[in-house]
Amino acid sequence: MEFKGRRVPVLVQEQGIGRGDQPITFAANLLSYRSGGNWSTTYAPSPFYMTSKMRSLYLEGYDYSIFDLTKPDRVQIQVYGNSVQGRILEGESPTELITSYTGSTGRPPVLPRWITSGAVVGMQGGTDAVRRVWSQLRDHDVPVSALWLQDWVGQRKTAIGSQLWWNWEVDDDHYAGWKDLIRDLRCDGVRTMTYCNPCLVPMGEKGNARRHLYEEAKELGILVRDEAGEPYMMPNTAFDVAMLDFTNPEASSWFKGILRGMADEGVSGWMADFGEGLPLDARLHSGEDPVAAHNRYPELWARVNREFADEWKSEAGEDEEEGVVFFVRAGFRESSRWAMLFWEGDQMVSWQANDGIKSSVVGLLSGGLSGIPLNHSDAGGYCTVDLPLLRYRRSEELLMRWMEVNAFTVVFRTHEGNKPGSNCQFYSNSRILAHFARCAKMYKAWEFYRVQLVEEAAEKGLPVARHLFLHYPEDRRVQELTYQQFLVGTEMMVVPVLDKGRTAVTAYFPTSDGGSWRHVWTGEEFGGGHRSGHGSVGEATVHGFQAEVTADVGCPAVFVRVGSPVRERFVRNLRDLGVI
Repeated sequence: MEFKGRRVPVLVQEQGIGRGDQPITFAANLLSYRSGGNWSTTYAPSPFYMTSKMRSLYLEGYDYSIFDLTKPDRVQIQVYGNSVQGRILEGESPTELITSYTGSTGRPPVLPRWITSGAVVGMQGGTDAVRRVWSQLRDHDVPVSALWLQDWVGQRKTAIGSQLWWNWEVDDDHYAGWKDLIRDLRCDGVRTMTYCNPCLVPMGEKGNARRHLYEEAKELGILVRDEAGEPYMMPNTAFDVAMLDFTNPEASSWFKGILRGMADEGVSGWMADFGEGLPLDARLHSGEDPVAAHNRYPELWARVNREFADEWKSEAGEDEEEGVVFFVRAGFRESSRWAMLFWEGDQMVSWQANDGIKSSVVGLLSGGLSGIPLNHSDAGGYCTVDLPLLRYRRSEELLMRWMEVNAFTVVFRTHEGNKPGSNCQFYSNSRILAHFARCAKMYKAWEFYRVQLVEEAAEKGLPVARHLFLHYPEDRRVQELTYQQFLVGTEMMVVPVLDKGRTAVTAYFPTSDGGSWRHVWTGEEFGGGHRSGHGSVGEATVHGFQAEVTADVGCPAVFVRVGSPVRERFVRNLRDLGVI
Protein backbone atom coordinates (compact mmCIF):
# COMPACT_ATOMS: atom_id res chain seq x y z
CA MET A 1 0.00 0.00 0.00
CA GLU A 2 2.83 2.38 0.90
CA PHE A 3 5.59 2.82 -1.68
CA LYS A 4 7.38 5.91 -0.41
CA GLY A 5 11.12 5.40 -0.51
CA ARG A 6 10.94 2.85 -3.32
CA ARG A 7 11.42 2.62 -7.05
CA VAL A 8 8.35 0.88 -8.43
CA PRO A 9 8.71 -0.90 -11.80
CA VAL A 10 5.55 -1.16 -13.89
CA LEU A 11 5.98 -4.39 -15.82
CA VAL A 12 3.53 -7.26 -16.23
CA GLN A 13 5.22 -10.43 -15.00
CA GLU A 14 4.82 -13.67 -13.10
CA GLN A 15 4.51 -12.78 -9.41
CA GLY A 16 7.07 -15.37 -8.33
CA ILE A 17 7.15 -18.07 -5.69
CA GLY A 18 7.49 -16.51 -2.27
CA ARG A 19 8.04 -12.86 -3.23
CA GLY A 20 10.49 -12.44 -0.36
CA ASP A 21 9.00 -14.91 2.11
CA GLN A 22 11.67 -17.34 3.28
CA PRO A 23 12.91 -19.97 2.84
CA ILE A 24 10.81 -20.51 -0.27
CA THR A 25 12.05 -17.46 -2.20
CA PHE A 26 15.69 -18.42 -1.69
CA ALA A 27 14.97 -21.99 -2.81
CA ALA A 28 13.01 -20.85 -5.87
CA ASN A 29 15.81 -18.52 -6.93
CA LEU A 30 18.34 -21.33 -6.58
CA LEU A 31 16.21 -23.52 -8.82
CA SER A 32 15.51 -20.89 -11.46
CA TYR A 33 16.96 -17.38 -11.72
CA ARG A 34 14.66 -14.76 -10.14
CA SER A 35 11.70 -17.14 -10.04
CA GLY A 36 11.12 -16.29 -6.38
CA GLY A 37 10.02 -12.76 -7.21
CA ASN A 38 9.95 -9.84 -4.77
CA TRP A 39 7.66 -7.15 -3.37
CA SER A 40 7.26 -5.50 -6.80
CA THR A 41 6.52 -8.52 -8.99
CA THR A 42 2.87 -8.70 -9.99
CA TYR A 43 0.63 -10.02 -12.74
CA ALA A 44 -1.37 -6.79 -12.95
CA PRO A 45 0.54 -3.52 -12.48
CA SER A 46 -0.79 -0.16 -13.54
CA PRO A 47 1.10 3.10 -14.17
CA PHE A 48 -1.20 4.94 -11.75
CA TYR A 49 -0.90 6.26 -8.24
CA MET A 50 -2.66 8.47 -5.72
CA THR A 51 -1.57 9.94 -2.42
CA SER A 52 -3.15 10.83 0.90
CA LYS A 53 -3.06 14.45 -0.31
CA MET A 54 -5.35 13.48 -3.21
CA ARG A 55 -2.67 13.86 -5.85
CA SER A 56 -3.07 11.35 -8.63
CA LEU A 57 -1.95 10.65 -12.16
CA TYR A 58 -1.57 7.85 -14.63
CA LEU A 59 0.44 7.22 -17.78
CA GLU A 60 -1.03 6.30 -21.12
CA GLY A 61 0.70 3.91 -23.49
CA TYR A 62 2.39 0.62 -22.67
CA ASP A 63 6.10 1.40 -22.41
CA TYR A 64 8.02 0.06 -19.45
CA SER A 65 8.16 2.68 -16.70
CA ILE A 66 9.54 3.16 -13.20
CA PHE A 67 7.94 5.39 -10.58
CA ASP A 68 10.74 6.71 -8.37
CA LEU A 69 9.36 7.62 -4.94
CA THR A 70 12.69 7.82 -3.14
CA LYS A 71 12.77 11.64 -2.85
CA PRO A 72 10.65 13.35 -0.17
CA ASP A 73 9.72 16.34 -2.35
CA ARG A 74 9.11 14.86 -5.79
CA VAL A 75 8.05 11.86 -7.82
CA GLN A 76 10.20 11.02 -10.81
CA ILE A 77 8.82 8.82 -13.57
CA GLN A 78 11.15 7.13 -16.02
CA VAL A 79 9.60 5.90 -19.26
CA TYR A 80 11.53 3.68 -21.66
CA GLY A 81 10.05 5.07 -24.85
CA ASN A 82 10.14 7.97 -27.28
CA SER A 83 7.35 10.01 -25.71
CA VAL A 84 5.25 10.30 -22.57
CA GLN A 85 1.53 10.91 -22.27
CA GLY A 86 -0.60 10.81 -19.18
CA ARG A 87 -3.36 12.47 -17.22
CA ILE A 88 -3.42 14.29 -13.91
CA LEU A 89 -6.61 13.47 -12.04
CA GLU A 90 -8.63 15.83 -9.89
CA GLY A 91 -10.70 14.77 -6.92
CA GLU A 92 -11.37 15.63 -3.31
CA SER A 93 -11.48 12.04 -2.07
CA PRO A 94 -10.06 8.63 -3.00
CA THR A 95 -13.46 7.51 -4.27
CA GLU A 96 -13.65 10.53 -6.58
CA LEU A 97 -10.17 9.80 -7.91
CA ILE A 98 -10.96 6.13 -8.57
CA THR A 99 -14.22 7.08 -10.27
CA SER A 100 -12.34 9.58 -12.44
CA TYR A 101 -9.57 7.10 -13.23
CA THR A 102 -11.88 4.24 -14.17
CA GLY A 103 -14.05 6.64 -16.15
CA SER A 104 -11.09 6.94 -18.51
CA THR A 105 -9.57 3.47 -18.33
CA GLY A 106 -12.72 1.36 -18.13
CA ARG A 107 -14.92 -0.58 -15.72
CA PRO A 108 -16.19 -4.15 -15.72
CA PRO A 109 -19.74 -5.10 -16.66
CA VAL A 110 -22.34 -6.18 -14.13
CA LEU A 111 -21.71 -9.86 -13.50
CA PRO A 112 -24.46 -12.41 -14.21
CA ARG A 113 -26.22 -13.10 -10.93
CA TRP A 114 -25.45 -16.81 -10.95
CA ILE A 115 -21.69 -16.36 -10.37
CA THR A 116 -22.29 -14.52 -7.07
CA SER A 117 -25.18 -16.68 -5.82
CA GLY A 118 -23.06 -19.36 -4.12
CA ALA A 119 -19.63 -20.95 -3.89
CA VAL A 120 -17.62 -21.73 -7.01
CA VAL A 121 -16.19 -25.13 -6.12
CA GLY A 122 -12.79 -26.00 -7.60
CA MET A 123 -12.66 -29.73 -8.37
CA GLN A 124 -10.48 -32.13 -10.33
CA GLY A 125 -10.30 -35.86 -10.89
CA GLY A 126 -12.77 -36.74 -13.62
CA THR A 127 -16.46 -37.51 -13.82
CA ASP A 128 -16.75 -40.04 -11.00
CA ALA A 129 -14.80 -37.89 -8.53
CA VAL A 130 -16.87 -34.83 -9.37
CA ARG A 131 -20.17 -36.65 -8.95
CA ARG A 132 -19.02 -38.09 -5.63
CA VAL A 133 -18.05 -34.72 -4.18
CA TRP A 134 -21.15 -33.06 -5.60
CA SER A 135 -23.21 -35.59 -3.65
CA GLN A 136 -21.33 -34.61 -0.46
CA LEU A 137 -22.00 -30.93 -1.12
CA ARG A 138 -25.71 -31.60 -1.47
CA ASP A 139 -25.74 -33.65 1.73
CA HIS A 140 -24.22 -30.70 3.60
CA ASP A 141 -26.59 -28.18 1.99
CA VAL A 142 -23.76 -26.07 0.58
CA PRO A 143 -24.96 -23.12 -1.55
CA VAL A 144 -23.10 -23.74 -4.82
CA SER A 145 -23.23 -21.65 -7.97
CA ALA A 146 -20.76 -23.61 -10.10
CA LEU A 147 -18.26 -26.44 -10.21
CA TRP A 148 -15.00 -25.23 -11.69
CA LEU A 149 -13.29 -28.17 -13.40
CA GLN A 150 -9.91 -26.97 -14.59
CA ASP A 151 -8.73 -30.46 -15.56
CA TRP A 152 -11.49 -30.88 -18.15
CA VAL A 153 -8.73 -31.10 -20.79
CA GLY A 154 -6.97 -33.99 -19.01
CA GLN A 155 -4.00 -34.06 -16.64
CA ARG A 156 -0.29 -34.55 -17.09
CA LYS A 157 2.25 -35.09 -14.32
CA THR A 158 5.18 -32.65 -14.21
CA ALA A 159 7.89 -31.56 -11.80
CA ILE A 160 5.55 -29.16 -9.97
CA GLY A 161 2.58 -31.52 -9.71
CA SER A 162 -0.55 -32.12 -11.75
CA GLN A 163 -0.80 -29.84 -14.76
CA LEU A 164 -3.10 -29.66 -17.72
CA TRP A 165 -2.96 -30.56 -21.38
CA TRP A 166 -3.03 -27.16 -23.07
CA ASN A 167 -5.30 -28.21 -25.90
CA TRP A 168 -8.70 -26.65 -25.25
CA GLU A 169 -11.11 -29.55 -25.71
CA VAL A 170 -12.60 -32.01 -23.25
CA ASP A 171 -10.67 -35.20 -22.52
CA ASP A 172 -13.38 -37.82 -23.07
CA ASP A 173 -11.49 -40.46 -21.12
CA HIS A 174 -11.01 -38.27 -18.06
CA TYR A 175 -14.52 -36.81 -18.23
CA ALA A 176 -16.61 -39.58 -19.69
CA GLY A 177 -20.17 -38.42 -20.24
CA TRP A 178 -19.11 -34.76 -20.22
CA LYS A 179 -22.32 -33.34 -21.65
CA ASP A 180 -24.42 -35.51 -19.33
CA LEU A 181 -22.45 -34.20 -16.34
CA ILE A 182 -23.00 -30.59 -17.41
CA ARG A 183 -26.71 -31.25 -17.94
CA ASP A 184 -27.18 -33.01 -14.60
CA LEU A 185 -25.43 -30.23 -12.71
CA ARG A 186 -27.49 -27.60 -14.48
CA CYS A 187 -30.69 -29.42 -13.53
CA ASP A 188 -29.59 -28.96 -9.91
CA GLY A 189 -28.99 -25.25 -10.50
CA VAL A 190 -25.21 -25.61 -10.72
CA ARG A 191 -23.11 -24.27 -13.60
CA THR A 192 -19.97 -25.82 -15.06
CA MET A 193 -16.82 -23.74 -15.43
CA THR A 194 -13.54 -24.73 -17.09
CA TYR A 195 -10.07 -23.41 -17.86
CA CYS A 196 -8.04 -22.09 -20.79
CA ASN A 197 -5.07 -19.85 -21.50
CA PRO A 198 -3.52 -18.22 -24.60
CA CYS A 199 -0.87 -20.91 -25.03
CA LEU A 200 -0.83 -24.24 -26.88
CA VAL A 201 1.36 -27.33 -26.76
CA PRO A 202 2.13 -30.02 -29.34
CA MET A 203 -0.09 -33.02 -28.64
CA GLY A 204 2.04 -35.86 -29.94
CA GLU A 205 2.23 -37.49 -26.48
CA LYS A 206 -1.54 -37.42 -25.91
CA GLY A 207 -3.25 -40.28 -27.63
CA ASN A 208 -6.93 -39.26 -27.46
CA ALA A 209 -6.80 -35.69 -28.81
CA ARG A 210 -9.46 -35.00 -31.43
CA ARG A 211 -7.98 -31.67 -32.52
CA HIS A 212 -4.36 -30.59 -32.44
CA LEU A 213 -4.79 -26.88 -31.78
CA TYR A 214 -1.08 -26.12 -31.78
CA GLU A 215 -0.70 -27.59 -35.26
CA GLU A 216 -3.79 -25.70 -36.47
CA ALA A 217 -2.48 -22.40 -35.12
CA LYS A 218 0.98 -23.03 -36.54
CA GLU A 219 -0.50 -23.74 -39.96
CA LEU A 220 -2.58 -20.55 -39.81
CA GLY A 221 0.45 -18.47 -38.82
CA ILE A 222 -1.20 -17.03 -35.73
CA LEU A 223 1.47 -17.89 -33.16
CA VAL A 224 4.01 -15.47 -31.69
CA ARG A 225 7.28 -15.91 -33.59
CA ASP A 226 10.96 -15.86 -32.68
CA GLU A 227 13.74 -14.01 -34.49
CA ALA A 228 14.00 -16.84 -37.01
CA GLY A 229 10.32 -16.53 -37.88
CA GLU A 230 9.38 -19.82 -36.24
CA PRO A 231 6.81 -20.32 -33.46
CA TYR A 232 8.38 -19.02 -30.25
CA MET A 233 8.54 -22.05 -27.94
CA MET A 234 8.70 -20.97 -24.30
CA PRO A 235 9.68 -23.28 -21.43
CA ASN A 236 6.95 -23.96 -18.88
CA THR A 237 8.19 -26.31 -16.14
CA ALA A 238 8.59 -29.66 -17.93
CA PHE A 239 7.19 -28.72 -21.35
CA ASP A 240 7.42 -25.97 -23.96
CA VAL A 241 4.48 -23.87 -25.13
CA ALA A 242 3.63 -21.53 -27.98
CA MET A 243 1.62 -18.34 -27.53
CA LEU A 244 -1.17 -16.99 -29.70
CA ASP A 245 -0.44 -13.65 -31.36
CA PHE A 246 -3.51 -11.54 -30.60
CA THR A 247 -2.09 -8.58 -32.51
CA ASN A 248 -3.28 -10.70 -35.45
CA PRO A 249 -7.08 -10.38 -35.83
CA GLU A 250 -7.19 -13.89 -37.27
CA ALA A 251 -5.88 -15.29 -33.98
CA SER A 252 -8.67 -13.55 -32.08
CA SER A 253 -11.36 -14.88 -34.39
CA TRP A 254 -9.92 -18.39 -34.27
CA PHE A 255 -9.74 -18.47 -30.48
CA LYS A 256 -13.29 -17.18 -30.13
CA GLY A 257 -14.27 -20.26 -32.08
CA ILE A 258 -12.59 -22.37 -29.37
CA LEU A 259 -14.57 -20.53 -26.69
CA ARG A 260 -17.77 -21.05 -28.63
CA GLY A 261 -17.12 -24.77 -28.68
CA MET A 262 -16.92 -24.75 -24.87
CA ALA A 263 -20.08 -22.70 -24.48
CA ASP A 264 -22.00 -24.81 -26.99
CA GLU A 265 -21.35 -27.83 -24.76
CA GLY A 266 -22.98 -26.01 -21.84
CA VAL A 267 -19.96 -24.45 -20.13
CA SER A 268 -20.93 -21.21 -18.37
CA GLY A 269 -17.53 -19.75 -17.59
CA TRP A 270 -13.79 -20.29 -17.37
CA MET A 271 -10.52 -19.17 -15.87
CA ALA A 272 -8.65 -17.24 -18.58
CA ASP A 273 -5.20 -17.91 -17.17
CA PHE A 274 -1.78 -16.45 -17.99
CA GLY A 275 -1.23 -13.51 -20.34
CA GLU A 276 1.80 -12.14 -18.49
CA GLY A 277 4.53 -13.95 -20.41
CA LEU A 278 4.93 -12.45 -23.89
CA PRO A 279 8.69 -12.69 -24.63
CA LEU A 280 10.44 -9.33 -24.80
CA ASP A 281 12.22 -10.37 -28.01
CA ALA A 282 9.18 -11.77 -29.80
CA ARG A 283 8.17 -10.95 -33.36
CA LEU A 284 4.53 -9.93 -33.68
CA HIS A 285 2.07 -9.72 -36.56
CA SER A 286 1.55 -6.00 -35.85
CA GLY A 287 5.28 -5.26 -36.02
CA GLU A 288 5.09 -3.34 -32.75
CA ASP A 289 7.81 -3.17 -30.11
CA PRO A 290 7.53 -6.40 -28.10
CA VAL A 291 8.54 -4.65 -24.86
CA ALA A 292 5.52 -2.35 -25.03
CA ALA A 293 3.36 -5.17 -26.40
CA HIS A 294 4.33 -7.22 -23.35
CA ASN A 295 2.33 -4.86 -21.12
CA ARG A 296 -0.51 -4.66 -23.66
CA TYR A 297 -0.89 -8.40 -24.15
CA PRO A 298 -3.03 -9.03 -21.02
CA GLU A 299 -5.53 -6.49 -22.31
CA LEU A 300 -5.62 -8.19 -25.71
CA TRP A 301 -6.17 -11.55 -24.01
CA ALA A 302 -9.00 -10.22 -21.86
CA ARG A 303 -10.53 -8.48 -24.87
CA VAL A 304 -10.76 -11.71 -26.89
CA ASN A 305 -12.60 -13.39 -24.03
CA ARG A 306 -14.85 -10.39 -23.44
CA GLU A 307 -15.80 -10.04 -27.09
CA PHE A 308 -16.95 -13.63 -27.12
CA ALA A 309 -18.82 -13.18 -23.81
CA ASP A 310 -20.63 -10.16 -25.24
CA GLU A 311 -21.45 -12.01 -28.45
CA TRP A 312 -22.84 -14.93 -26.46
CA LYS A 313 -24.92 -12.61 -24.28
CA SER A 314 -26.28 -10.84 -27.35
CA GLU A 315 -27.37 -14.15 -28.82
CA ALA A 316 -29.06 -15.11 -25.54
CA GLY A 317 -31.27 -12.03 -25.74
CA GLU A 318 -32.84 -10.77 -22.53
CA ASP A 319 -32.04 -13.87 -20.49
CA GLU A 320 -29.24 -12.45 -18.32
CA GLU A 321 -28.75 -15.77 -16.55
CA GLU A 322 -27.42 -17.25 -19.79
CA GLY A 323 -24.42 -14.94 -19.64
CA VAL A 324 -20.96 -16.49 -19.39
CA VAL A 325 -18.22 -15.33 -17.00
CA PHE A 326 -14.44 -15.46 -17.33
CA PHE A 327 -11.82 -14.38 -14.82
CA VAL A 328 -8.20 -13.33 -15.40
CA ARG A 329 -5.06 -12.73 -13.37
CA ALA A 330 -2.83 -10.75 -15.75
CA GLY A 331 -3.68 -7.15 -16.44
CA PHE A 332 -2.62 -3.61 -17.14
CA ARG A 333 -4.14 -0.14 -17.02
CA GLU A 334 -7.27 -0.81 -19.10
CA SER A 335 -7.86 -4.45 -18.26
CA SER A 336 -11.02 -3.67 -16.30
CA ARG A 337 -12.53 -2.35 -19.52
CA TRP A 338 -12.36 -5.91 -20.88
CA ALA A 339 -12.05 -8.34 -17.98
CA MET A 340 -15.24 -9.35 -16.21
CA LEU A 341 -13.53 -10.49 -13.03
CA PHE A 342 -10.02 -10.83 -11.61
CA TRP A 343 -8.38 -13.31 -9.32
CA GLU A 344 -5.03 -12.77 -7.67
CA GLY A 345 -3.01 -15.61 -9.11
CA ASP A 346 -0.92 -18.19 -7.31
CA GLN A 347 -0.41 -17.49 -3.60
CA MET A 348 1.54 -19.92 -1.43
CA VAL A 349 -0.39 -22.20 0.92
CA SER A 350 1.08 -20.36 3.91
CA TRP A 351 0.43 -17.76 6.60
CA GLN A 352 3.24 -15.54 5.33
CA ALA A 353 2.90 -11.88 4.41
CA ASN A 354 4.42 -11.57 0.93
CA ASP A 355 2.87 -14.56 -0.83
CA GLY A 356 0.51 -16.27 1.63
CA ILE A 357 -2.92 -15.55 3.07
CA LYS A 358 -1.96 -12.04 4.17
CA SER A 359 -0.86 -11.16 0.65
CA SER A 360 -4.27 -12.22 -0.65
CA VAL A 361 -5.83 -9.39 1.35
CA VAL A 362 -3.15 -6.94 0.23
CA GLY A 363 -3.80 -7.85 -3.41
CA LEU A 364 -7.54 -7.56 -2.93
CA LEU A 365 -7.27 -4.05 -1.47
CA SER A 366 -4.44 -2.69 -3.62
CA GLY A 367 -6.34 -3.89 -6.68
CA GLY A 368 -9.38 -1.99 -5.48
CA LEU A 369 -7.26 1.16 -5.16
CA SER A 370 -5.94 0.62 -8.70
CA GLY A 371 -9.11 0.30 -10.75
CA ILE A 372 -9.75 -3.44 -10.29
CA PRO A 373 -13.09 -3.48 -8.45
CA LEU A 374 -14.03 -7.16 -8.84
CA ASN A 375 -11.31 -9.42 -7.49
CA HIS A 376 -10.83 -12.55 -5.37
CA SER A 377 -8.27 -15.24 -4.50
CA ASP A 378 -8.08 -19.02 -4.38
CA ALA A 379 -9.46 -20.07 -0.99
CA GLY A 380 -6.55 -21.88 0.64
CA GLY A 381 -3.90 -20.66 -1.80
CA TYR A 382 -2.37 -22.56 -4.71
CA CYS A 383 1.42 -23.11 -4.58
CA THR A 384 2.31 -26.25 -2.63
CA VAL A 385 5.87 -27.50 -2.13
CA ASP A 386 6.35 -31.05 -0.90
CA LEU A 387 10.06 -31.81 -0.88
CA PRO A 388 12.03 -33.66 1.82
CA LEU A 389 13.69 -30.49 3.16
CA LEU A 390 11.12 -27.91 2.13
CA ARG A 391 7.40 -28.35 2.68
CA TYR A 392 4.53 -25.94 2.22
CA ARG A 393 1.32 -27.88 2.65
CA ARG A 394 -2.13 -26.43 3.15
CA SER A 395 -3.30 -27.10 6.70
CA GLU A 396 -6.89 -27.43 7.82
CA GLU A 397 -6.66 -24.26 9.88
CA LEU A 398 -5.23 -22.23 6.98
CA LEU A 399 -7.97 -23.41 4.64
CA MET A 400 -10.67 -22.60 7.20
CA ARG A 401 -9.38 -19.09 7.82
CA TRP A 402 -8.93 -18.42 4.10
CA MET A 403 -12.52 -19.50 3.53
CA GLU A 404 -13.60 -16.96 6.14
CA VAL A 405 -11.78 -14.19 4.26
CA ASN A 406 -13.17 -15.15 0.87
CA ALA A 407 -16.73 -15.45 2.13
CA PHE A 408 -16.64 -11.64 2.08
CA THR A 409 -15.21 -11.09 -1.41
CA VAL A 410 -17.20 -10.75 -4.62
CA VAL A 411 -16.68 -14.40 -5.63
CA PHE A 412 -16.13 -17.29 -3.20
CA ARG A 413 -14.05 -19.89 -5.04
CA THR A 414 -11.95 -22.83 -3.89
CA HIS A 415 -8.89 -24.40 -5.52
CA GLU A 416 -7.27 -27.76 -4.81
CA GLY A 417 -3.79 -26.33 -5.51
CA ASN A 418 -0.97 -27.62 -7.69
CA LYS A 419 -0.52 -30.72 -5.49
CA PRO A 420 -4.03 -31.68 -4.36
CA GLY A 421 -2.90 -34.79 -2.49
CA SER A 422 -0.59 -32.75 -0.25
CA ASN A 423 -3.24 -30.21 0.73
CA CYS A 424 -6.20 -30.19 3.04
CA GLN A 425 -9.33 -29.91 0.87
CA PHE A 426 -12.85 -28.82 1.68
CA TYR A 427 -13.91 -32.47 1.36
CA SER A 428 -11.03 -33.93 3.44
CA ASN A 429 -13.21 -34.62 6.48
CA SER A 430 -16.64 -33.84 7.89
CA ARG A 431 -15.35 -30.96 10.04
CA ILE A 432 -13.86 -28.99 7.17
CA LEU A 433 -16.84 -29.75 4.93
CA ALA A 434 -19.20 -28.41 7.61
CA HIS A 435 -17.04 -25.29 7.89
CA PHE A 436 -17.12 -24.84 4.12
CA ALA A 437 -20.91 -25.08 4.20
CA ARG A 438 -21.02 -22.48 6.98
CA CYS A 439 -18.77 -20.05 5.08
CA ALA A 440 -20.75 -20.55 1.86
CA LYS A 441 -23.90 -19.67 3.79
CA MET A 442 -22.23 -16.54 5.19
CA TYR A 443 -21.42 -15.62 1.60
CA LYS A 444 -24.99 -16.36 0.53
CA ALA A 445 -26.42 -14.23 3.34
CA TRP A 446 -25.09 -10.95 1.95
CA GLU A 447 -25.89 -11.72 -1.69
CA PHE A 448 -28.47 -8.93 -1.76
CA TYR A 449 -25.82 -6.36 -0.84
CA ARG A 450 -23.21 -7.91 -3.14
CA VAL A 451 -25.54 -7.36 -6.10
CA GLN A 452 -25.69 -3.65 -5.25
CA LEU A 453 -21.91 -3.42 -4.95
CA VAL A 454 -21.31 -5.18 -8.27
CA GLU A 455 -23.60 -2.64 -9.91
CA GLU A 456 -21.70 0.18 -8.21
CA ALA A 457 -18.42 -1.28 -9.49
CA ALA A 458 -19.79 -1.19 -13.03
CA GLU A 459 -21.10 2.37 -12.61
CA LYS A 460 -18.29 4.01 -10.64
CA GLY A 461 -15.34 1.62 -10.55
CA LEU A 462 -15.48 1.32 -6.76
CA PRO A 463 -14.38 -2.07 -5.41
CA VAL A 464 -16.55 -4.51 -3.51
CA ALA A 465 -13.82 -5.11 -0.89
CA ARG A 466 -12.30 -1.79 0.14
CA HIS A 467 -9.33 -0.47 2.02
CA LEU A 468 -10.59 1.79 4.81
CA PHE A 469 -8.56 4.60 3.20
CA LEU A 470 -11.30 4.98 0.59
CA HIS A 471 -13.72 6.31 3.19
CA TYR A 472 -11.41 7.50 5.99
CA PRO A 473 -8.51 9.07 4.06
CA GLU A 474 -7.42 11.52 6.77
CA ASP A 475 -7.10 8.88 9.49
CA ARG A 476 -3.39 8.20 10.02
CA ARG A 477 -4.09 4.83 11.62
CA VAL A 478 -6.10 3.80 8.56
CA GLN A 479 -3.22 4.84 6.30
CA GLU A 480 -0.99 2.35 8.13
CA LEU A 481 -3.31 -0.62 7.53
CA THR A 482 -2.25 -3.25 5.02
CA TYR A 483 -4.00 -6.62 5.42
CA GLN A 484 -5.45 -6.32 8.92
CA GLN A 485 -9.05 -5.46 7.98
CA PHE A 486 -11.24 -4.25 5.14
CA LEU A 487 -14.64 -2.84 4.32
CA VAL A 488 -17.28 -4.55 2.21
CA GLY A 489 -18.88 -1.59 0.51
CA THR A 490 -19.55 1.01 3.18
CA GLU A 491 -21.78 -1.04 5.46
CA MET A 492 -19.70 -4.06 6.53
CA MET A 493 -16.24 -4.47 8.01
CA VAL A 494 -14.21 -7.68 8.22
CA VAL A 495 -11.20 -8.23 10.51
CA PRO A 496 -9.90 -11.68 9.48
CA VAL A 497 -7.67 -14.04 11.43
CA LEU A 498 -4.48 -14.29 9.38
CA ASP A 499 -2.09 -15.91 11.86
CA LYS A 500 -1.81 -19.54 12.88
CA GLY A 501 -3.34 -20.41 16.23
CA ARG A 502 -5.01 -17.04 16.81
CA THR A 503 -8.58 -16.85 18.15
CA ALA A 504 -8.80 -13.08 18.54
CA VAL A 505 -8.05 -10.02 16.41
CA THR A 506 -7.29 -6.37 17.04
CA ALA A 507 -9.87 -4.30 15.20
CA TYR A 508 -9.67 -0.57 14.51
CA PHE A 509 -12.95 1.35 14.51
CA PRO A 510 -12.94 4.76 12.79
CA THR A 511 -15.22 7.27 14.52
CA SER A 512 -14.65 10.40 12.45
CA ASP A 513 -18.02 9.95 10.73
CA GLY A 514 -19.85 9.50 14.03
CA GLY A 515 -20.87 5.95 13.16
CA SER A 516 -20.86 2.78 15.23
CA TRP A 517 -20.38 -0.87 14.31
CA ARG A 518 -22.23 -3.92 15.62
CA HIS A 519 -20.62 -7.35 15.93
CA VAL A 520 -22.61 -9.85 13.85
CA TRP A 521 -22.30 -12.79 16.24
CA THR A 522 -22.62 -11.11 19.65
CA GLY A 523 -24.56 -7.94 18.89
CA GLU A 524 -21.93 -5.92 20.75
CA GLU A 525 -21.65 -2.30 19.62
CA PHE A 526 -18.38 -0.48 18.96
CA GLY A 527 -18.48 3.29 18.56
CA GLY A 528 -17.87 6.63 20.16
CA GLY A 529 -14.64 5.36 21.69
CA HIS A 530 -16.28 2.54 23.63
CA ARG A 531 -17.67 -0.96 23.33
CA SER A 532 -21.01 -1.92 24.83
CA GLY A 533 -20.92 -4.41 27.68
CA HIS A 534 -17.19 -4.00 28.33
CA GLY A 535 -16.40 -0.32 28.42
CA SER A 536 -12.65 -0.69 27.94
CA VAL A 537 -10.93 -0.22 24.63
CA GLY A 538 -7.36 -0.25 23.43
CA GLU A 539 -5.35 2.55 21.90
CA ALA A 540 -7.52 5.50 20.85
CA THR A 541 -6.86 8.42 18.50
CA VAL A 542 -8.83 11.49 17.55
CA HIS A 543 -10.22 9.51 14.60
CA GLY A 544 -10.95 6.09 16.16
CA PHE A 545 -10.01 3.37 18.60
CA GLN A 546 -8.78 -0.22 18.79
CA ALA A 547 -10.38 -3.19 20.53
CA GLU A 548 -9.53 -6.85 20.82
CA VAL A 549 -12.33 -9.06 19.53
CA THR A 550 -12.77 -12.82 19.85
CA ALA A 551 -12.73 -14.62 16.49
CA ASP A 552 -13.05 -18.37 16.93
CA VAL A 553 -12.94 -20.60 13.86
CA GLY A 554 -16.35 -20.33 12.21
CA CYS A 555 -17.07 -16.90 13.72
CA PRO A 556 -14.83 -14.37 11.96
CA ALA A 557 -14.88 -10.81 13.26
CA VAL A 558 -17.53 -9.23 11.05
CA PHE A 559 -19.27 -5.96 11.83
CA VAL A 560 -22.17 -4.11 10.23
CA ARG A 561 -22.82 -0.40 10.55
CA VAL A 562 -25.38 0.43 13.24
CA GLY A 563 -28.58 1.75 11.69
CA SER A 564 -27.84 0.25 8.29
CA PRO A 565 -30.66 -1.69 6.60
CA VAL A 566 -27.94 -4.10 5.46
CA ARG A 567 -27.46 -5.35 9.02
CA GLU A 568 -31.07 -6.34 9.62
CA ARG A 569 -31.36 -8.26 6.38
CA PHE A 570 -27.92 -9.87 6.68
CA VAL A 571 -28.61 -11.15 10.20
CA ARG A 572 -32.05 -12.38 9.19
CA ASN A 573 -30.54 -14.29 6.28
CA LEU A 574 -27.91 -15.83 8.56
CA ARG A 575 -30.69 -17.06 10.83
CA ASP A 576 -32.74 -18.43 7.94
CA LEU A 577 -29.66 -20.32 6.70
CA GLY A 578 -29.00 -21.77 10.14
CA VAL A 579 -25.69 -19.97 10.66
CA ILE A 580 -26.83 -18.20 13.84
